[in-house]
Amino acid sequence: MTDHQLRSARIMTRRRLAALLGTAPLPASLPWLGGCSGSGAARSAGAASDHFDGERFFNPDGAAPRGVLDLARWKLGGDNQNWPDAYPSPFPPDRPPPRIEGAALRVSFVGHATFLLQGAGLNILTDPVWSERASPFTFAGPRRANPPGIAFDDLPPIHAVLVSHGHYDHLDLETLGRLWHRDRPRIVAPLGQDATIQGHDPAIEVTTADWNGVVPLGNGVEAVLEQVHHWTARGLWDRNRALWCGFVLRGLGDGVFFAGDTGFDDGRPFRRIAGRHGPLGIALLPIGAYEPRWFMAGQHMNPADAVRGFKLLGARQAFGYHWGTFKLTNEGISRPLADLASALAEERVEPMRFIGARPGLVWPGMAEG
Repeated sequence: MTDHQLRSARIMTRRRLAALLGTAPLPASLPWLGGCSGSGAARSAGAASDHFDGERFFNPDGAAPRGVLDLARWKLGGDNQNWPDAYPSPFPPDRPPPRIEGAALRVSFVGHATFLLQGAGLNILTDPVWSERASPFTFAGPRRANPPGIAFDDLPPIHAVLVSHGHYDHLDLETLGRLWHRDRPRIVAPLGQDATIQGHDPAIEVTTADWNGVVPLGNGVEAVLEQVHHWTARGLWDRNRALWCGFVLRGLGDGVFFAGDTGFDDGRPFRRIAGRHGPLGIALLPIGAYEPRWFMAGQHMNPADAVRGFKLLGARQAFGYHWGTFKLTNEGISRPLADLASALAEERVEPMRFIGARPGLVWPGMAEG
């Protein structure tokens, strides 16, 4: 097929899919119509391995992501709960201190998958998103139901940024550019994600690593890239051209696990991490974007999965995220909180040990679901 024929076929596929799905925007957790080709990401990813075939990454075990036909079945299937335009947090915006020294740890929730972690003299952000939409467009796509729990201008100097994967609700290029040009933080991402970031702004320096890679962040803190069960894309044609991961932060408090996005995968990610690192102080676990279950179960945990994962990790405290800010899937805006409460009761876990985070929540200090 010639380049012209390939471009024409892609345009026709986009038009057919758009007509099939109607005017509703695709979720940010799925590839959007358009986007980058991702070939540069694959070239930067290195040699083939047990989870990379030389062109694309894959989960060695478990379910593969759903395809376009399943996506159409989902979008045409109904049972999509409406969200209100606004879902204000009960907490006021946080104004963090410049830094926290020593072994103490301060956790502040910004929204969706963004946390500010302060300890050991470092300020670390996870999957920072300050944009109004989780989308490649400024005029369409999932829009914030609440403002960030920390205003961007109130952020202290950021020393490190952890990027778990390339979906638009986790990799916000505009925010990364603002952070880079303001603070020059150490940006850590899994293999191949540097191509996407530097394609947006070649000046941004990115440290990439494979699963099990260890990246020093300074002051005795290390970021360990952990295998989780997910996938990544920025468009229709670049699925899994880059890698995805969770992170364990060693030397920060009593250890922190940030899952990024993951399916439960029969508990394998949590058993691996517990075996490698022992009990951790804090687990940051996704609890939203899980309905319809037949579509999402392989790649997104529901609250029951997250509580089971928390128990397998053996962590002391958990915070649930990935809910209540961007509408990505079918469940209602407050459904994750109700399902989390039911799961905690079923598993006989004290509710204060696993809190559904709302923007502006600070720990220790504010501890409400």
